[in-house]
Amino acid sequence: MDEGLKQAVRERSGFRCEYCLLPEFGSRYRFQIDHVIAGQHEGPTVLENLAHSCAHCNHHKGPNLTGFDHTRGEVTRLFNPRTDQWSEHFRWDGAILAGLIPVGRVTIHVLVINESMFLRNRGALMEEGRYF
Repeated sequence: MDEGLKQAVRERSGFRCEYCLLPEFGSRYRFQIDHVIAGQHEGPTVLENLAHSCAHCNHHKGPNLTGFDHTRGEVTRLFNPRTDQWSEHFRWDGAILAGLIPVGRVTIHVLVINESMFLRNRGALMEEGRYF
């Protein structure tokens, strides 16, 4: 992937994960460029299909496009940072990310966004005023 394209993705994101909003400086692992629609699903390597992602979210998302919403008992698509508004799908409850609608709930579940180690790091950054 072209370095200019990678930089454009990073800058567009404000140097934050586009799924959990973790700032790059808050992670000891290098952030990754995620194909929102994975290559194996014929997602192109173009700015409109790329998202800046922390290693945790990218690892858990993998090539997934959907997950199972246990509340409704239905397969539901994941949050798409290129077409969805983050605030319509998620809200903060302290350091815990809550899903407002099925897309948010499923994304949190599939990406394991509220995993305990992740929560501790996020909580500490929030206490320092460095998460938002």
